[in-house]
Amino acid sequence: MSELNELLHSAKKVVFLTGAGVSTASGIPDYRSKNGLYSTGGSPEYLLSHPCLINEPEKHYEFVKQHMIHPEAKPNVIHQKMAEFTQKGKADIITQNVEGLHLSAGADPQHLIEFHGDIYHIYCQKCGRTVALEDYLSSMYHENCGGILRTDIVLYEEAIDTGKIEKSVEAISQADLIVVVGTSFVVYPFASLIQYAAPNAKMIAVNRDAITLPSNGKMIKGDAVKEFDQVEV
Repeated sequence: MSELNELLHSAKKVVFLTGAGVSTASGIPDYRSKNGLYSTGGSPEYLLSHPCLINEPEKHYEFVKQHMIHPEAKPNVIHQKMAEFTQKGKADIITQNVEGLHLSAGADPQHLIEFHGDIYHIYCQKCGRTVALEDYLSSMYHENCGGILRTDIVLYEEAIDTGKIEKSVEAISQADLIVVVGTSFVVYPFASLIQYAAPNAKMIAVNRDAITLPSNGKMIKGDAVKEFDQVEV
């Protein structure tokens, strides 16, 4: 039995904090690795920002359309195992990811917080109506009113929904095990959530690259897919 498996089964309440590295095995590029999204050239952090959406919406639209939409992606074993823990009421998932794979894997929506939003929820900024992905991919303009469409993700220089922050803090504070997976842990306020952990809570990170953890945290540097393959739910 792996160390991660032992910790998960001995815990009473688990919180999974997940990032882009969880979905790379599903064919979705991460952000900051050598071949990640931010190595595509240009200024991805600007292209995914609120100022870009307002001032140069065409550039924002083209970047999202070309690099952020992956409807063919399927959940992998990490998503599946985490989903099973939520179905048993034993875990909450707080994810930075916006591609919906935790939900596709069957995660209980009551125990899933999509901290940075859902890229497949698309709406018109002018009239507020939602539109289908196919409509968004064919045009950045709403055919009904001519308004500019956008995805429901949190862009740089936009605020995180306060309800999601409050729900995340509550989940973290109640957990006796926090499992960080597939994130560089440098994006705030997501990375600051662990400061709300209970003093006696255990913490473990599974990541390809080492990240900074509190003194009570333990790092498993390696392939998260292999680690979760060994987890029994």
